Amino acid sequence: MPIETKVPTQAPTTLEAWVKLLDSVRVPVPKESHDRVVQAINDSRRSLRDIAELMQDSPALVLCVMREANHPANTSLADPAESLEVALNRLGLGRTGQLLARLPVLPGEEIPPVLRQFLMISQHATQQANGLFASRLARLWQEIHWGSLLFLSPLWPLAMAYPKLLDTWELRVIHKGEDAAEVEQELFGVRIMQLCQAVAEHWRLPGWVTQGYRLLMDEREQLAQVLNIAREPDPLEQQHRLDEEPALRRWFNQPPNTVLLANGLALAAQVGWDNPHLLRWQLLTALYLQTSLDDVQQQVHQQAAASARHHARHALFHPAEALIWPWQQRRPHPDMLTPPPPSAEDLVRWRTLCQELLAQPSPFTNTVHLATQAREALLACGMQRIMLLSLDKANDYLRVQQTAGLPKEAAAMALPITQNKLLQKLVSKAGQLRLTPENHTQFAALLPAPLRAFFRGEHVLLRSLAVSDQVLMLAVADQDGKPLADVSVQAFGKTAQCIERALALFANRNA
Repeated sequence: MPIETKVPTQAPTTLEAWVKLLDSVRVPVPKESHDRVVQAINDSRRSLRDIAELMQDSPALVLCVMREANHPANTSLADPAESLEVALNRLGLGRTGQLLARLPVLPGEEIPPVLRQFLMISQHATQQANGLFASRLARLWQEIHWGSLLFLSPLWPLAMAYPKLLDTWELRVIHKGEDAAEVEQELFGVRIMQLCQAVAEHWRLPGWVTQGYRLLMDEREQLAQVLNIAREPDPLEQQHRLDEEPALRRWFNQPPNTVLLANGLALAAQVGWDNPHLLRWQLLTALYLQTSLDDVQQQVHQQAAASARHHARHALFHPAEALIWPWQQRRPHPDMLTPPPPSAEDLVRWRTLCQELLAQPSPFTNTVHLATQAREALLACGMQRIMLLSLDKANDYLRVQQTAGLPKEAAAMALPITQNKLLQKLVSKAGQLRLTPENHTQFAALLPAPLRAFFRGEHVLLRSLAVSDQVLMLAVADQDGKPLADVSVQAFGKTAQCIERALALFANRNA
């Protein structure tokens, strides 16, 4: 079944708009899981427990059933269903089958990678919750299980609609340590936890889910107090401090907190096993279970390995993989890895394109034709986002002539030179500026805002192209924000020389 959800190119910026949009996004279900559940529903020998167990292999399918069962139009009950079995009972197998027929279905490998990664994190969190807490709170295992699986579900439609936003958030907040509040305001217009809480309440998800978000949003002071106690190395002192504050102890020992603890562990483990975020969740878990940090870490590692056996998928990162890495090694964000060098085929194409730029007499009929060839040569040398701007001397502007890897609106950009000292320097004589993490703060602020918006990374090349010491064009390029490969930087410089030679040949074609 095709996925018909259409989302606006521009992401919402208000809480109400986000909730409305995410409510409309249809999260796809893997075809394999969908087919197994449909077959089970049509098999009279299968119990609701059997069907629920099959459904949990697809968290998106669980979410659809829970949302449908808890929709105000479908129930007069005040309390939402806390488990999948209760939801199936409310709907009945007939209506559940009708719901499945309406769901978008895709082969697993065709579901967007960012969404698949978040679904797997939710499955890992469920494994942690079951292994750490469900056996100790046996009567509440269903609330623990389904609450843990659905806790991150407000992010699933976001991962489907705007995967790049979540990817950018992870890069800037988790890996680069930027202030979360500032980044989220810039990317989403709202705080992520606030958005998740609003969506969870709108969908009437199990109470343990919404309670976890309330804790993160409204009860952070109590959480900080408990964490301070959890950092106390002496267990007897920990117990003494909790005994002195019985209200805080009761607040922390609530069973719904297991859902938050499990998801905190699973999310933090995505970065690496030796990071302060994960240590905080491990300390809180140890205090909750009244056991040692070493014991909790051992249990968490065991549950991660168990999750990997069931949930690991091709091309997705599971934290269990990192258990065999050196302890302090962390998973780098893909945008922090240097792209592979151009392939042999790309280099052959690059040399061919450069030879055509250097051909005599000039084969180009106009500057647009020449700029198109220049863009293709830059792509072949490994650049992924490219902007070629030509100098409009009469109006003192730089106008975009060719782009690659950028939004369509980039083609309409025109930059006034007199208003920017860095542009003035670049067009005064031929030269190259390479932005790196070391000089990014210094130079990025000098870039015109429209240009900075299209090249947000810390690794960018800017080169002015001149003929007889007169600058005619400006080339801006990067490798999609990732660290630049040395061979591509060298090829960029040689390509720029070829473009300058082509501009000279073109200018003198009628001489």
